Amino acid sequence: MDIQQLAILLLPLLAGALLDALIGDPAWLPHPVVGMGKLIGGSEKALNHGTHRMLKGALTAIFLIGATYALFRWFIPFCYGVNQWIGVGVSAIFIFYFLAGKTLIKEVRMVFEAVDESLDKGRAQLSRIVGRDTAQLDAQEIRTAALETLAENLSDGVIAPLFWYMLLGIPGMAAYKMINTLDSMIGYKTDRYKDFGCWAAHIDDVANWIPARLTALLMVISVGRPGLLKFVHKYGRQHASPNSGYPESALAGILDCRFGGTHTYFGQEFYKPYIGNNPRELTTNDVSHAIRINILSEVIMVLFVMALYIVTLKQ
Repeated sequence: MDIQQLAILLLPLLAGALLDALIGDPAWLPHPVVGMGKLIGGSEKALNHGTHRMLKGALTAIFLIGATYALFRWFIPFCYGVNQWIGVGVSAIFIFYFLAGKTLIKEVRMVFEAVDESLDKGRAQLSRIVGRDTAQLDAQEIRTAALETLAENLSDGVIAPLFWYMLLGIPGMAAYKMINTLDSMIGYKTDRYKDFGCWAAHIDDVANWIPARLTALLMVISVGRPGLLKFVHKYGRQHASPNSGYPESALAGILDCRFGGTHTYFGQEFYKPYIGNNPRELTTNDVSHAIRINILSEVIMVLFVMALYIVTLKQ
């Protein structure tokens, strides 16, 4: 096996993952996902009114996802065409951008620290990372929401982007980030978004179907407790979401706690079935344990993708 060829194949992923683990998403650094959000927000503002909202939302989602894939399908080979090492560097930067492990870990830890000081601080910190209304949450609900978000983000922010990178390279990773950003902005069943965001939500469900279940499997592997797969199977499919329940169930089973319940989004209440049956008080030890699980699951996934690439190269 040619060493240079191997380095060109593996370095972007290794460097991008390490950059995310070390520095996350500094606020001062321009981020392409912010640009995606602006495109989505502008499109929603311009089109989400009048008649045919579902059709307009569907066309918007399909166009933005397709355009994102096409842009990166052209740009990344172009960079490699200029110079292979420029291509490696650009690829590493975009992998770094499209992984969101470090930042959410930091934010969730800050939620636990804030709620230990006061409810108001905990609610304010939590509102930075969740879509639900936080004004009426108690301390246990704040900690629960933070851990649910951490589990979901392991799937949406880390394992799913790596999965689509494994299948379709950086263009697939970029298209997935557009899909996930669409869902996080307009994929709600509220009066404003239920029609316009309907297709965005369903596309996100499809894109995350395998990654969500893979995430739960990786979490179980990371703690060496295969028996938890029965717990994940039982509770994962009861969740209101076809996907979020699987990583949440894995974490609830590992921590022996309970997630779910009634949440409020944009002033409307939504019921989520309970995951687990132990409503014990959550502590700082729980978030530390959950963070270790996230990190180890990501490491396993990165090593798996690299090993798969090596096997592919040999063939």
